[in-house]
Amino acid sequence: MKKRRTWSMVLLSFILIVTAGFIFRKPLSVWAFDHLLAGKVEKSLEQAYQPLEGDRPKLEMGDQSPFSLLLLGIDQRDKEVGRSDSMIYSVVRPKDHQVLLVSIPRDSYTEIIGKEKKDKIAHAFAFGGAEMSVKTVEHLLDQPVHHYASINFKGFVDVVDALGGVSLPITMDIENKQWNHDKFLIKANKPIYSGLEALNYVRYREDTDQQRMERNQIFLKAITTRALQWKQLSKIPSLLNIAGSNLQTDIAPNGVMDLGKWMFLADESPDFHSYALTGDGKMMDGIWYYILDEDTVERAHQMIEDWLNPDADINNLLAQLKH
Repeated sequence: MKKRRTWSMVLLSFILIVTAGFIFRKPLSVWAFDHLLAGKVEKSLEQAYQPLEGDRPKLEMGDQSPFSLLLLGIDQRDKEVGRSDSMIYSVVRPKDHQVLLVSIPRDSYTEIIGKEKKDKIAHAFAFGGAEMSVKTVEHLLDQPVHHYASINFKGFVDVVDALGGVSLPITMDIENKQWNHDKFLIKANKPIYSGLEALNYVRYREDTDQQRMERNQIFLKAITTRALQWKQLSKIPSLLNIAGSNLQTDIAPNGVMDLGKWMFLADESPDFHSYALTGDGKMMDGIWYYILDEDTVERAHQMIEDWLNPDADINNLLAQLKH
């Protein structure tokens, strides 16, 4: 039976957007960024800017309003048509410095908006790119997607390598052995792991969903810590240039800059909170699909609605996650 893959690599697209913010924290650093690096960074981001059709709200951090961001991890090699290997609907609450991550299994059986058929939600990207993925997720969750960001496997590997690798608490060798899985071996107890090793770490599929979720959280914390330690300011444009051909987002360069400045002024990085849609696998016409439980979809709908409410009390929102 085909298992759903992990979603952690998609978080790197969010991290890329705010990486510069992790490095500079105080108002003086914002001034330095504006005067010394802003032009280079904005130019690097231009190649990643891929707007959606129709009217979408412009990202403006000044009012600190909550907004949603669909994160897509794309399994794409060279110029082949990619599929969304990972998909997360996130809600960012700048005022509270909190981020909700709702994980959507890649094999979820749902209506593909614009294709007039039901299929695996991962296929929406192959059929119609980010545009169709966004509309399909909006239909599934009955909530708006304000923005999206996607990154492919090559971008994941290159960015982790550009940061000098990442430290991961791997105490036992991790090996993919099943015949229908990509074969790899990650040796234990290494001080630093490369981009490819990190990608294999978050994509490892031969244990439980809960263990994969834990690895996702471990990787996110580790890459954030690595970004905080990264002091070579002159390399920021190079890092974003690496991402340029591998990252796509409908957030304009100046909007990304505003999001970065939100991070600059923060005393610490945002807290991430996870929720995953659940269900059961089912074979239909010889193909394995993941049939989502209606209750978990409805809970995600209500949770997102509450998190997008600017007047909602963050303590109540966090308490709801525990029930």
